[in-house]
Amino acid sequence: MMNKLYQTRGFKRILIFIVIALALYAMKSIINLILLTFIFAFLMDRLVQFIEDKIPLNRKLLVVISYATIVGLLTYGLVMYLPMIAGEITALIKQLTAFYTSKHDNVVLNYIVSQMNEVKISSYLEQGVTYLLKYFTDISKISLQVLLALLLSLFFLLEKPRLIEFTGKFKSSKVASIYVEIEFFAQKFVRTFGKVIEAQLIIAVVNCILTTISLWLLDFPQLGGLSIMIFLLGLIPVAGVIISLIPLTIIAYSIGGLMKVLYVGIAIAIIHGIEAYILNPNLMSSKTNLPVFYTFIVLIFSEHFFGVWGLIIGIPVFVFLLDVLEVTETKKP
Repeated sequence: MMNKLYQTRGFKRILIFIVIALALYAMKSIINLILLTFIFAFLMDRLVQFIEDKIPLNRKLLVVISYATIVGLLTYGLVMYLPMIAGEITALIKQLTAFYTSKHDNVVLNYIVSQMNEVKISSYLEQGVTYLLKYFTDISKISLQVLLALLLSLFFLLEKPRLIEFTGKFKSSKVASIYVEIEFFAQKFVRTFGKVIEAQLIIAVVNCILTTISLWLLDFPQLGGLSIMIFLLGLIPVAGVIISLIPLTIIAYSIGGLMKVLYVGIAIAIIHGIEAYILNPNLMSSKTNLPVFYTFIVLIFSEHFFGVWGLIIGIPVFVFLLDVLEVTETKKP
């Protein structure tokens, strides 16, 4: 009976999936490296394919040129603009802190601040600052992980045809039955997780550009720090827009009162409309069109179990699981 159960494809697939999940959990100490390597490899491979379609050059040459260009631009940006951006972020934090600690003429604002005091929001802010300090204290470790991920993804793309050919040999080996199931999960993972991450990145970049232009037109200070904040929060589906509204609203009120807050709200609403009705339908497949309730539930649980990474990869992982389970939207007649 157990032998027949093991021979069924469904049972074998579930068992292999559990083994893969346990293996990833065992490697949680290097999960950052694994995720960064996959994301870099996937995004750079898509970039190389796009350039290759436009300019028929040797693939390896395109890979080297693409990596050299990206690394060069990142290095130049860090050297030239990091001190300025760090100063702007510091000024931004001081401005938000001053707003929180000072008394306001508006009764509603004073009530909101008092409610924030009652729920001990300052303790949460202190925890957030502690986390950021710890994060930047480990900057050398993070830089090393990013560097290793870039090198691994570079080697992967340079030898991609050879790797595919070599890995394909397992299909005719003694572990062929296991390889077929792992290949199934790998294809699903690349098709869903990778493409959703790519779409989130494009949406975050577009949102960042449009929002930064809007804030520039509204004479906002510290645009460098704000643009980085908006980009990072833009990687979080749905919730990122709501979270970014809090500091933007506070700064708008500080520099221009309620009218400035209204202008910011209108600008963010228009940009969110562009994302919801233009970017999402074109970049995301129908399977990723999750109800907002599901989105928030996934973000809450993924942040609890995976921390900051969970906010970024929670939705792609959930979409991957939906694809594995073949959960699709019913087409309307």
